[in-house]
Amino acid sequence: MTINSGLFTSNKQDWETPTELFNNLNEKYNFTYDLAARSDNAKCKKFISPEQNSLNVDWSLLEGNLFCNPPYGRELSKWVQKAYETSLEKSEQIVFIIPARTDTSYWHDYIFNKAEVIFIRGRLKFEVDGIAKDAAPFPSAIVIFNGKSYLKNDL
Repeated sequence: MTINSGLFTSNKQDWETPTELFNNLNEKYNFTYDLAARSDNAKCKKFISPEQNSLNVDWSLLEGNLFCNPPYGRELSKWVQKAYETSLEKSEQIVFIIPARTDTSYWHDYIFNKAEVIFIRGRLKFEVDGIAKDAAPFPSAIVIFNGKSYLKNDL
């Protein structure tokens, strides 16, 4: 078996969302925008492309629930921060699929006690050109930003 070397490097930032997972989430949230997509892998009719630079778009002006499988590179914390801050202004929900790297500062600053978190059992098989490939080398989570506060853990 050949293992995709992109799974073990930070050079790969555009992990394509597994279609079945997206469809299950979309059934519940009825997304209007995919915040980080290309025309060949967008999960919603409306999407923000890398050329449009989603981090420079005002997400609070976008109607409906928003979906995002952001780039997993060094700027991931900026995406998470923006989702949290936008959720304080927006009544709809912003749903992210991200690595479950709970030791990072952005998890502590913008997710814990500030968003609903669903940890995904097992490892996601991200897609390449719509075909599931090797399992990711990291656990993943679904993070739902909705502007609500959650119980604070004082540990």
